[in-house]
Amino acid sequence: MNVLVLLSGILFLLMFIIGGKKGIRSFLAIFLNFIVIILTVILMNDADFNPVILTVIACVIISCINLFYINEINNKTKPAFLSTLITTVILLIFINYTTNKSMIQGFGQEEIAELGMFSFHIGIDFVKIAASVIIMSTIGAITDTAIAIASPMREFSHHNPLSNKKELFLFGMNIGRDILGTSTNTLFFAFFGGYLALLIWFKDLSYSLGEVVNSKIFSAEMITILCSGIGVALVIPITSWVTAYWITKEYKTSGSFSKDP
Repeated sequence: MNVLVLLSGILFLLMFIIGGKKGIRSFLAIFLNFIVIILTVILMNDADFNPVILTVIACVIISCINLFYINEINNKTKPAFLSTLITTVILLIFINYTTNKSMIQGFGQEEIAELGMFSFHIGIDFVKIAASVIIMSTIGAITDTAIAIASPMREFSHHNPLSNKKELFLFGMNIGRDILGTSTNTLFFAFFGGYLALLIWFKDLSYSLGEVVNSKIFSAEMITILCSGIGVALVIPITSWVTAYWITKEYKTSGSFSKDP
């Protein structure tokens, strides 16, 4: 416990020194997001609630925290939030189809030995749980990419007020191409960092490469990574178009760009 308090204190100090007030809000946002996730998991235990719907609601709240609470409500966060919602809805349809066809729900045979003493009849649809896990794993990367594109597009329009919608869209796409590789690689290495012990276990069990790739645990995590990568790729053109449309519409309406707080 003392280590957790110490590390939290160091993180808070660094975020305050580097980010100021916004750094403090970012630090508090971590705990707010944690509370949202915990409440979502608790409500999932009730059979009356659909896990996918609960997850979507949680993702909307998390997006509001990450965008509006940290960066305030302005003309950068609004299009980023709208782009996040559009991408999440599109991705949700794809994820539902993927989880039903791939049958990655439930536990792999490597986990059965440790869970054999527990009952699996808990009254929850594990297909929906699998979809919820993928959606929740994706929302952070999507919001991060959305605001990373919307913010410089807003700055570009401020210095180039005569730019048309096409120029703004292409500018956003250029930014998206620059961050696409790093974002997808971050998701990829997060998987291997979190499941390094599992890979070592596969080695101790003398699994062949084919057995590793075809194991349910490995396949489920790889599908999660690939769906997250698809979400990051999708949000780039969506955010570029939404932000370009938002900026040009604002300029046509008022003849100038409103100053963000």
